[in-house]
Amino acid sequence: MTAHTPSTEPFRDPQLPFAKRIDDLLSRLTPQEKTAFLHQFAPAVERLGVAAFRTGQEALHGVAWMGPATVFPQAVGLGATWNPELVRRVGDAVSRETRAMRAKDDRVGLNVWSPTVNLLRHPLWGRNEEGYSEDPKLTSAIATAYTHGLRGEHPTYWRTAPVLKHWLAHNNETDRSTTSSSVRPRVLHEYDLRAFRDTVEAGAVAGVMPAYNLVNGRPNHVSPYLAEHLRTWTEEELLVCSDAGAPSNLVDSEHYFDTHEEATAAALVAGVDSFTDHGTDSSQIIGRVRGALERGLLTEADLDTAVRRQLSVRFRLGEFDPSHDPHDTTGEFDTPAHRALAQEAAEQAIVLLKNDGVLPLAPDTRIAVVGLLADECKLDWYSGTLIHRSTPLEGLYERFGAERVEFAEGVDRVRLKTSTGAFLHVPAAEGAAGEVRGAEGALDPALLRGRTDLPVLTTDATGTELALADWGEGVLTLRAPDGRYLSVADDGCLRASADQPGGWFVQETFRLQPHGRGHLLKHLGTGRHVCVSADGVKVADEDPEVFELVVAERGEEAVARAAAAADIVVVVAGNDPHINGRETEDRTTLRLPGQQERLLRAARAANPATVLALVAAYPYAVDPAELPAVLWTAHGGQAAGTALARVLAGDVSPAGRLPQTWYADDADLPGLLDYDVIGARQTYLYFEGTPLFPFGHGLSYASFAYGDLTARVEDEAVRVSFSVTNTGDVTADEVAQLYARAVDASVPRPRRELLDHRRVTLAPGETAELGFEVPLTAFAFWDVAQDRWRVEPGGYELLAGASSEDVRLRTTVTLDGEPTLPRAVLATGLAAAGFDEQRGIAIVDRTKVSGDAVTPAGPEPGELVYHACDFGRGVCEVTVEVAGEGTVELSLDGGPALLALSPAAPASGPYDYVSLSASVAAAGVHDVRLKLRGPLRLAHVGFSG
Repeated sequence: MTAHTPSTEPFRDPQLPFAKRIDDLLSRLTPQEKTAFLHQFAPAVERLGVAAFRTGQEALHGVAWMGPATVFPQAVGLGATWNPELVRRVGDAVSRETRAMRAKDDRVGLNVWSPTVNLLRHPLWGRNEEGYSEDPKLTSAIATAYTHGLRGEHPTYWRTAPVLKHWLAHNNETDRSTTSSSVRPRVLHEYDLRAFRDTVEAGAVAGVMPAYNLVNGRPNHVSPYLAEHLRTWTEEELLVCSDAGAPSNLVDSEHYFDTHEEATAAALVAGVDSFTDHGTDSSQIIGRVRGALERGLLTEADLDTAVRRQLSVRFRLGEFDPSHDPHDTTGEFDTPAHRALAQEAAEQAIVLLKNDGVLPLAPDTRIAVVGLLADECKLDWYSGTLIHRSTPLEGLYERFGAERVEFAEGVDRVRLKTSTGAFLHVPAAEGAAGEVRGAEGALDPALLRGRTDLPVLTTDATGTELALADWGEGVLTLRAPDGRYLSVADDGCLRASADQPGGWFVQETFRLQPHGRGHLLKHLGTGRHVCVSADGVKVADEDPEVFELVVAERGEEAVARAAAAADIVVVVAGNDPHINGRETEDRTTLRLPGQQERLLRAARAANPATVLALVAAYPYAVDPAELPAVLWTAHGGQAAGTALARVLAGDVSPAGRLPQTWYADDADLPGLLDYDVIGARQTYLYFEGTPLFPFGHGLSYASFAYGDLTARVEDEAVRVSFSVTNTGDVTADEVAQLYARAVDASVPRPRRELLDHRRVTLAPGETAELGFEVPLTAFAFWDVAQDRWRVEPGGYELLAGASSEDVRLRTTVTLDGEPTLPRAVLATGLAAAGFDEQRGIAIVDRTKVSGDAVTPAGPEPGELVYHACDFGRGVCEVTVEVAGEGTVELSLDGGPALLALSPAAPASGPYDYVSLSASVAAAGVHDVRLKLRGPLRLAHVGFSG
């Protein structure tokens, strides 16, 4: 680099405050250099000795994408531990490995894009594995712990700089870059913002990443909430990093702006500071910023604001103070402590859902372990590469001895016969098993390509027997005898080349499509059919081969044989994290895939002592009635198998708890795009049906008694205490949970809402006295009439117990609060989106910059209700602000329509509002009801006397 003189550069003086150093460095950068800093890959400034910098390093449950690293349980599994201190230690280990890996590979970044704090509102969301819980309190507790571990404990220098994902109201992969989440004010404040707010306010967050979707008609990457809410929660500079490709989506898929210059300028002004777009190629973003500057859409001050936020993170990471950075020499990687922690986390994440006494297993038990996941240790998109690996089968071998464990995978053993009578043949390949996907690391693993160095499939007279697994909806994988999966590389040829299904575009999945007297074999990654040619087997658009599926053995047969010879059967079922439910793909059902249901039935028919172990990234709707025991764990990382075996054996008493509701049937679910958790009665907070297993549920090998509940109100808090005693005969953890319920609320409130929890370890006979200090603000709701938080006066029931439904103790406290007041509509009118009830309404953007409006969600009229509107001594006129074409009808208290207002002519655009007035007579307090007909946007309703 070009020589520089540190003594003359205040930005290099560690004795100065960061703010002054940032000001100095910022003043030395040229406009061109500042512009270049706005891309994810900020270049070096050699004349100042400033190194290149990259935002973004995935680290959701271990360092991801950059090769071997310690792999901890998936995030939803960490949420199931209900143990913030454990999760803090996991974050600490991940940050130390990040530093150690960076010391050897400078591609490893220190600005880590994790954790994900999106709430697990809907269990069919494809990225359920990435979140912690459906509850904002639990989510923020776990996320806060993880970010503190990632940040490190030094008061000045951060070990890594965590960025929260994905801002905001993001729970669908279906059309995720074009769908809009309609989020009413109460849901916004009480639900979606809460997990972000509590985590940011805890002080270990460096920034956030906006999500691909829109909220209330406006893309998250130009959200006014970044300024109105996020940046008001902390005095620290927060770095907002765009999601990959999202800046271009503002024009290309969302069509929200006409030009990329306008879109880039709007995102920057809204608060996006770093643009993740076009991979390592920064030229397009640089060009767009320059174009925006030339058009007057941006000023250099706008650039300064964004660059300042990036520099703030870089200074906190110690980049400019290598001799003072306490983390610079951190070298802890794959240590015995990290391995032990991975096992501890996997053990604590296991949830015992049902147990009729069959567990724990006796030491001399003969076990059949069966199922598609029985000998798997699956990774997801945000995993590192395994250094160590433990499957359920391996864990049971280790714990009980191989002589006591039988295994049947349950795949169908098949050959594929061509129309000529030949069979697909997998040629032998020396060294085929030596390469593991992702072992070399990649800045963007989506760009990794399949292997072409192995022989292409051919045909011969006998063929190769393949292991067929159906992962649901007819999505198949085919595996060769050497363990490699059939895959398709860029040249279109079929090879047995993949160690596991994986990648951004999975190339290892197929579908058998009936055709005549046989089947076509469609490769799902390319959308093409398999054909047989002179130079081997490939996929092509023409001449598909018609195959006959020749079954040597059904999986159910092998499972039944193993089950019949065992004392206990453990069926390991669940999902492959890259298939049918992942980033870009939502699930369509809660049901287990058909093949796995058949395997479970076969095992149970052969041996009633069948235990179901679900290893899955999300809940399933299974019938536990005829099963003596059911367990669930997320994909548990490198120690998953050991952990499961130790729990089955009773070496560890299970104490994981469900972080989200398990529904009994698809019919219990709201629409995937219905984000109104209040109106649609979603999550344990509002769900009025009977869940399969409730939020917070989890059993133990011990039993616990609760007692001595006390509660008193003092000093702006409610102080609650109760005791928990282990009445069993083994040492075990209990997760004591404290909930609240407003007794006589004036608006719909949660059936019960988590206030706090504590995971405690108790020996037999031991008692723990637990105390909680709950701030009065925890009892508040967002009052749409006053547009602020309010604690309502009255009774609040406090419930203590072992789950949201297993309540052992209850008492009631009375809070003074603030009285409910009617809406002062003469003074403020009605903000259209501030309704109390709605039917058939979507919230949309009032302008592209800020504000909300409402419109019918479909072709049918939409209805709105605003309770307790105070017209005082009387009004005589109503005025509505509308855009578009249609009609607004107004009525009071459910009576007939008093008036209908329609624009004389359609507005030229959705943001061209007009004011329409009409006479109306009303006095006193009434409910106002509005009906919207047609594609009309309503922003505000005003009244005058």
